[in-house]
Amino acid sequence: MNKFTNVSDIGDLRQAVAEALEIKRNRFAHTELGRNRTLLMIFFNSSLRTRLSTQKAAMNLGMNVMVLDVNQGAWKLETERGVVMDGDKAEHLLEAIPVMGSYCDIIGVRSFASLKDKAEDYSEKVLEQFIRYSGRPVFSMEAATGHPLQSFADLITIEEHKRTERPKVVLTWAPHPKALPQAVPNSFVEWMVAAGYDVTVTHPKGYELDERFTRGAKIDYDQNHALEGADFVYAKNWSAFADLDYGRILSTDRSWTIDSAKMKLTNDAFFMHCLPVRRNMIVTDEVIESPSSLVIPEAANREISAQTVIKRMLEAL
Repeated sequence: MNKFTNVSDIGDLRQAVAEALEIKRNRFAHTELGRNRTLLMIFFNSSLRTRLSTQKAAMNLGMNVMVLDVNQGAWKLETERGVVMDGDKAEHLLEAIPVMGSYCDIIGVRSFASLKDKAEDYSEKVLEQFIRYSGRPVFSMEAATGHPLQSFADLITIEEHKRTERPKVVLTWAPHPKALPQAVPNSFVEWMVAAGYDVTVTHPKGYELDERFTRGAKIDYDQNHALEGADFVYAKNWSAFADLDYGRILSTDRSWTIDSAKMKLTNDAFFMHCLPVRRNMIVTDEVIESPSSLVIPEAANREISAQTVIKRMLEAL
């Protein structure tokens, strides 16, 4: 595997999950695979779970790990071609990328959407330049339009806890005080549909996601109706995707917050969220602290999803 940016890159999902669960049973079975190999993790945005879990995954495989925070530990980088670099950006990404590639064997990149220019965000300019110019295998640690490591971890978590072969999985929008990207919901729906689950997306009108990611899922504007019979409830905020409203907050309706009354509509569902989570905005304390909450197990599985991806990249070197 030379790149990992979406569900199609992982191949057969049953095989991928089986491999991930085998890794989870013995995280140190392949420590020689990464011996004398180096992972470079590049962060254009802040991180907690992604940074720690991915670094731990690489260490489990015997790799050396370098971490670069572009905003604090490097020159400011220019990303546009043809500009006169007479401002505060001292280095161009087109020189920086191949230099970075010369110091490592595999690169992980984290670069969020700006939420200012839809076309630019959905072109995945930063991630795609690393894939094109680094000369190394590249995986996404969250990009403008997707977060495949998170969705892979979510899939592993659901497979570990499902009580029926084809569970009903509901992604529900929830209120948030800030405008957030569509990356996590995009990836989550894409992966859940690919897994063959019964997938429903529920949100207020105006929050429709890109159809490339939601194809195969049911869309329901009535949250209570959508939650009926759900086996897993994944709550997440995102900003508007449509051209005229791109990146805007259209609603802060607190009636969409997941609380105990909402969870009673389900089939004794498990609650999921990628974290960090705004308590009593996205979900109430009572729900996130309940026995049905999987937020900690799914966060722990971030290590396993990352290790599976890096292992496959090492095997292809």
